[in-house]
Amino acid sequence: MPPSLSGRYTFVSQENLDPYLKALDINMALRKIVGLLKPEKEFVVDGDHMIIRTLTTFRNYTMDFTLGVEFEEDLGSIDGRKCKTTVSWEGDKLVCVQKGEVKNRGWTQWLEGDLLHLEMTAGNAVGRQVFRKAA
Repeated sequence: MPPSLSGRYTFVSQENLDPYLKALDINMALRKIVGLLKPEKEFVVDGDHMIIRTLTTFRNYTMDFTLGVEFEEDLGSIDGRKCKTTVSWEGDKLVCVQKGEVKNRGWTQWLEGDLLHLEMTAGNAVGRQVFRKAA
């Protein structure tokens, strides 16, 4: 059975974010702003239905989906694109595949103790963020 991600997570660290954003064709000014943000993550899980909120002082983003069911994800507030997205469990990892203009786009999230790891891919770029479960 997959771990419960429900709850709120605070930002700990990130690495290789700029090359990942560059692979998404995000302009330099926006990449600089995003690089300074310390986002929070919030997961609401109800069976196979999941809501993931990424919360920042600059812009918030909400994913609302059913596990294993492809949906059209509007990433307009992030990079102006739409993707056909599917999120599912692969063992203990939550895996997102985003089909669209950018090849090899998606992310994987998993827990190690109270740390939530996020690995984001776009093309050949891989960015990573780590969050800690809030008390």
